[in-house]
Amino acid sequence: MRTFRVFAAALVAAGLVALPAGPAAAHDGKLKLTVAGDGAGGITVQAVHADGHRLDQPVLLTLTAEGEGGRTAGPVQIAPAAEGQGFYSSGALLSPGDWRVTVSAPAPYLSTASARVQARVAQSPSPVAAARPAAGAEAAGAGWWPWLAGGLVVVVAGAALLLWRRRRAGPRPGDQPAGLGG
Repeated sequence: MRTFRVFAAALVAAGLVALPAGPAAAHDGKLKLTVAGDGAGGITVQAVHADGHRLDQPVLLTLTAEGEGGRTAGPVQIAPAAEGQGFYSSGALLSPGDWRVTVSAPAPYLSTASARVQARVAQSPSPVAAARPAAGAEAAGAGWWPWLAGGLVVVVAGAALLLWRRRRAGPRPGDQPAGLGG
């Protein structure tokens, strides 16, 4: 009986050692890459395994771009961005204009994706717009709470004033002292 338990434990251990495979083998080795512009001169990429699972390890992606008039950019390696797992960002890379961007993943993934991107000059908000509250903030309920707080202050102050005047005035004619029944 003891020999059987040792043999079964060794068989289970061997199975557990052989079970974990590399991350590419667990997901058929392909990545789904979604390439887009960032609204200015940069590129964003979302990378997931072909089966939809998130990346469990960072992958260094390579970006190349071809623009109008024979302009080129790259190859440039882009690393994961701070936005989350599987998100990549190149930062400002392209000059304004139309570009054909290709992103590829190295072995063992060997995936490639391309997209047409319109690069634009980066816009920054004016100091006046940055200091002003967002449009519609009043309509979204951001302006009602000062009125509510002011109304509560008026109600509490009025109640305190009435109590203070009543105590200060003392007993009125016709009031009976407590404890005397008539």
